[in-house]
Amino acid sequence: MTDDKDVLRDVWFGRIPTCFMLYQDEITEREAEPYYLLLPRISYLTLVTDKVKKHFQKVMRQEDVTEIWFEYEGTPLKWHFPIGLLFDLHASNTALPWNITVHFKNFPEKDLLHCPSKDVIEAHFMACVKEADALKHKSQVINEMQKKDHKQLWMGLQNDKFDQFWAINRKLMEYPPEDSGFRYIPFRIYQVTTERPFIQKLFRPVATNGQLNTLGDLLKEVCPAAITPEDGQKKNQVMVHGIEPMLETPVQWLSEHMSYPDNFLHISIIPQPTD
Repeated sequence: MTDDKDVLRDVWFGRIPTCFMLYQDEITEREAEPYYLLLPRISYLTLVTDKVKKHFQKVMRQEDVTEIWFEYEGTPLKWHFPIGLLFDLHASNTALPWNITVHFKNFPEKDLLHCPSKDVIEAHFMACVKEADALKHKSQVINEMQKKDHKQLWMGLQNDKFDQFWAINRKLMEYPPEDSGFRYIPFRIYQVTTERPFIQKLFRPVATNGQLNTLGDLLKEVCPAAITPEDGQKKNQVMVHGIEPMLETPVQWLSEHMSYPDNFLHISIIPQPTD
């Protein structure tokens, strides 16, 4: 992969200032102060909120503490989506800090998966990494790795260790010199305006004529509604990690440098703010 290490670092160390507040109907023994945290964009809510849970448990009766879940403006937040994706989808055009409501009751079974332990997050994360490598290398790279390499990927993410993670992940970002990129690009496109969880299709980084496919090419093929017509007004923002990449950017470069640790490019299509 090309050596744009600064981009990898910027992506890894992206943070979202967040204010956690206890839901007003939760029963407490004394007033619950809000809790402030810088959330890592690349991680998962249930992986980085142990301190939040402990903070609010202090003011609650133990019998009232069940599984914690989070909500933003009425929308339950899916813990198995990376934090940066959740923010881009639901809150990218709001003032910071991001105000998240904490619940311990009435778990929304229809909207959220249960997350009883860190093992569940690890299993989800590794399943995504394996799926991505199936697309990129027919699973050859991930299958050649040892169990300790898989563990190092996970521990690097869990403990926020950039070098530990990338020492292994760089192998997943390589491809044979005779190729111009991966077999297929692992991506998912999300829209708040549809019920569909995300769009995911097979898409090659290089066109049949040998040209590198761009983000614009990807959108034209799988989500044409996201593209602004030449004579039209911009209706959508196409976001990855809180920025709008140029549509001329090759998807191979984006996949190598702006994928989340699960090796997927998570792309949010959100309505253009009107103000």
